[in-house]
Amino acid sequence: MFKRNIRADDVKQIIEIGECISEYPYDKPYPSFLLFGLINGRALHLVVAKNTSDNICIIVTAYEPTLDIWENDFKTKRKLL
Repeated sequence: MFKRNIRADDVKQIIEIGECISEYPYDKPYPSFLLFGLINGRALHLVVAKNTSDNICIIVTAYEPTLDIWENDFKTKRKLL
């Protein structure tokens, strides 16, 4: 996260206002989901795992999506040929 120049405040803001764009209910050890948010015009993705038994969320990764994988909206994954 810090190597990608993503601040803890950016992560907090995306958790609060971000849009869930994908869910991974079969991830182990906890189900997870992908959040999308814009911070000062910068698109960011967070993968968050949810430990429901302890009622906590775990940030798995935070990254800036790229157009080689994502469409212009950064919410839709490109179809590979």
